[in-house]
Amino acid sequence: MSEVITLNHPLIQHKITLIRDKRTKLKEFRELVDELSNLMAYEVTRGIELEEIEIETPIGKTKSKVLSGKKLAVVAILRAGLGMVDGILKLIPSAKVGHIGMYRDPETLMPCEYYAKLPEDISERKVIIVDPMLATGGTASACIDYLKKVGALDIKFVCLISAIEGIKKIQKEHPDVKIYTAAIDEILNSHGYIVPGLGDAGDRLYGTK
Repeated sequence: MSEVITLNHPLIQHKITLIRDKRTKLKEFRELVDELSNLMAYEVTRGIELEEIEIETPIGKTKSKVLSGKKLAVVAILRAGLGMVDGILKLIPSAKVGHIGMYRDPETLMPCEYYAKLPEDISERKVIIVDPMLATGGTASACIDYLKKVGALDIKFVCLISAIEGIKKIQKEHPDVKIYTAAIDEILNSHGYIVPGLGDAGDRLYGTK
């Protein structure tokens, strides 16, 4: 079953409260999503392999550690996932970025794919999927399905706010994928929105209704 890591750092929890608040304006909302993504990236990348190399400081030679092993790819689920990419790239600027376009049919709430552009070597990279919200889990699960079909083997899913229903869906369909979230809400409304959630993340990021 998928491991669920809830990030309870005080700075993360403070900023989650601010993005939930309906009074938070467009500019501040974007900045907060960026900052949250950056903070969460520290925990998400905790298990990255290191190797020891020899370097020379201004004083003398020493051995020190650098990243090794598989490289990273950040895959944004369009469109809201784009708001999380830069925050992670500030920490890992060498990561490649992929995009998968999914939307939920308003009638069935089922995911529909309309776009995919990924690094050619996606199968050789550790993949971090980003999307601010994990609601029904349909879009997230479909995205994971697609990535596995093209050869991705090491996948993590990162969101700001999640619902229990979405978590259970990923745990059932993709038990090998770790879920990182800053908050878990219990309820979805009749439109598939997380309650209390933060509304539509895409609309709040881009000023659309």
